[in-house]
Amino acid sequence: MSSSPFFRAAACLSLVVVLGACGAEKPFVPMFQPNSLDGWVNANCAPETWSIKDGVISCTGKPTGALRTAKQYENFILEAEWRHLSDAGNSGIFIWGTPISAPGVPFLRGIEVQVLDHGYMKNAKPDKPRWFTTHGDVFPIHGATMEPLGEHNGQRSFPSEERSKPSPEWNHYRIEANNGKLTLAVNGKVVSGGDNCNYRKGYLALESEGAPVEFRNVRIQELPSTNPPADLTAPADQGWKALYTGVDFRNWITPATPPLKWESSDWQITLKEGQTGPALWTEAEFGDCEIICDVNLPKTVDLTIPAAGLCVRGLSHPLVMFGAGGKAPIILGPDKVQPGRWYRIKATLQGKKAKVLITEAQEKNPQTFEAEVDMNLKGRIGLSDLTQAVNYANIFVRDL
Repeated sequence: MSSSPFFRAAACLSLVVVLGACGAEKPFVPMFQPNSLDGWVNANCAPETWSIKDGVISCTGKPTGALRTAKQYENFILEAEWRHLSDAGNSGIFIWGTPISAPGVPFLRGIEVQVLDHGYMKNAKPDKPRWFTTHGDVFPIHGATMEPLGEHNGQRSFPSEERSKPSPEWNHYRIEANNGKLTLAVNGKVVSGGDNCNYRKGYLALESEGAPVEFRNVRIQELPSTNPPADLTAPADQGWKALYTGVDFRNWITPATPPLKWESSDWQITLKEGQTGPALWTEAEFGDCEIICDVNLPKTVDLTIPAAGLCVRGLSHPLVMFGAGGKAPIILGPDKVQPGRWYRIKATLQGKKAKVLITEAQEKNPQTFEAEVDMNLKGRIGLSDLTQAVNYANIFVRDL
């Protein structure tokens, strides 16, 4: 469709990189061992979501989440083959991502290179403006930014040609990322990309998003650094561990009294409204630590009474309360929250001191609280049941 100078030049550059390799350049290296996921981190999925056998990386698609690299990458050429195993399958490759999911979503903040099967196009409405394709879109997600190249809608770069093959055929991607510029070649030809990306250094990841997908022949050639400033570099991994698998309540103590109000709902934990019940507690106990937990209150929530909270180290009342009333050490009242929005709680526990940071999506409108709390020096982490419906997600912990 398009034959713009950008795409012609990018295709020539790709050829030069391949043919002009010299001793000063690093060689391509495999990103996976044939039967091991060493060097990769399961960011927020169940243990069985990702597996590898004879060099083929398999993803069940459940829950929505990511498998990311253990190290950050800056400038590189990444090649990978992928195929969907079902019609309309959805997945992606994240470039320059964060170590854990962004607030209120199961995805890493970064630049997404779309991995989408042709069957997904049946959801497109021909009488509406185009907002996605199945042939190699490139776009920033959840706080990331970029200037799209070629045809685009907003910051989403559309491919100049339709080159991907439908399930169960294999497709080849070549992603070139250098100094904040990213281009994607689908089955041998550059078709989409972006420039002035933020971030331009971070983690690489494969995405799980509802359908079985496979990757193979994933390899990378690192290019010289262009020394990005700190504000264009993703945060480094601080040792965060996900406490929720996204598919069940493994590692949690579910209340024994029926009816069970807690439901595992993909990347979210959903609490149904009803009579107040016990908190949902982790099996593991923690001492000095930092906790992350995202909370969403339905638009119908009554903020004149307690709505949701985070329990720590055996405290039966929440350390942070969304709503009014109660005798919690730290209360986030109705003047501080809005129903229908996601909020991220980050609680730092050291001895009996608790420091809490609460932000909205993309870390907006930070609110900080500190208190001396009469809590055990070691104990479980719990999600409160305070009669009202609420969604919890992205529950991570790291030892201090």
